[in-house]
Amino acid sequence: MTERELGLLGLGSRSGALVVGTAGVRAALKRDELALVVVASDHSARTGDKVLRLARAKGVGTVIGPAAAQLGRRLGRPAVQTVGVRDEQLAAGFGGVRQQKDARRP
Repeated sequence: MTERELGLLGLGSRSGALVVGTAGVRAALKRDELALVVVASDHSARTGDKVLRLARAKGVGTVIGPAAAQLGRRLGRPAVQTVGVRDEQLAAGFGGVRQQKDARRP
């Protein structure tokens, strides 16, 4: 993840366009509220299984970010394993998206 993309996460945090934490991200995915999911590079196997599988099933793109401690620091929080991006335009600023959002979704 680039420095620019980390900056976008900071911007998203200040604007309220992010969901931070695994439980919140999973809930937002279930409600079809996310355009992108960022997962820490050192995420747990359980987090990867739950969040990445659900994102894939919902057609939401995923990005592997920095380590959880660095991700949390950029958001002014303790270590964070997952971050959900609600805003489509903000999500479009991320280059390394592993899977594109399904075009059929509203």
